[in-house]
Amino acid sequence: MRYPLWRIGVFVAALWWPLLWLYQAWGDLLGPDPGKVLVDRLGLGTLVLLLVTLSMTPLQKLTGWAGWIAVRRQLGLWCFAYVVLHLGAYLAFILGFDWSQLGVELRKRPYIIVGALAFLCLLALAVTSNRYSQRRLGVRWKRLHRLAYLILGLGLLHMLWIVRADLKEWVVYAAIGGLLLVLRLPPVTRRIPRLVAKKVSSAKKA
Repeated sequence: MRYPLWRIGVFVAALWWPLLWLYQAWGDLLGPDPGKVLVDRLGLGTLVLLLVTLSMTPLQKLTGWAGWIAVRRQLGLWCFAYVVLHLGAYLAFILGFDWSQLGVELRKRPYIIVGALAFLCLLALAVTSNRYSQRRLGVRWKRLHRLAYLILGLGLLHMLWIVRADLKEWVVYAAIGGLLLVLRLPPVTRRIPRLVAKKVSSAKKA
């Protein structure tokens, strides 16, 4: 396994936050409505991890360091783990596992449908993230995993619907997502290696 310490560090960092939040909720340290705070934090954590996962390829191209790609799959699976915890916390703390209320929630809060679509797409990516699926699907695997950008759009829409009163934080995440989308455009993708090569050449001459 390449970059073992780097992989372990990413694993510990990703595991730390949900454990901390669960401990805070258990210790009544999240205010008068700890369940809602936990749901919100896990949802935001999912979005942040998705952005971090999508940034691995651009970072590898900009720096030439393969360690970014080495943790990309792990980060993607952590993103799915967070969204499962987010959904579980919603069902437990918001619905109280009262399935009769789900229809009411969907009518009152249609952003839940958007979140559910994002979850299903993440599920598809998580199930096919293994090497067997990659070999089995071939070219279709890459096409399928481009759903990550659709998931990002759905996640940002889901968050926008929730935080309509205060858009400052949302704009930051949307700007980062927009930048990552620009970096995926073919003209930009082709240009990045040339820019990196020029910088390396200039550094050697200096």
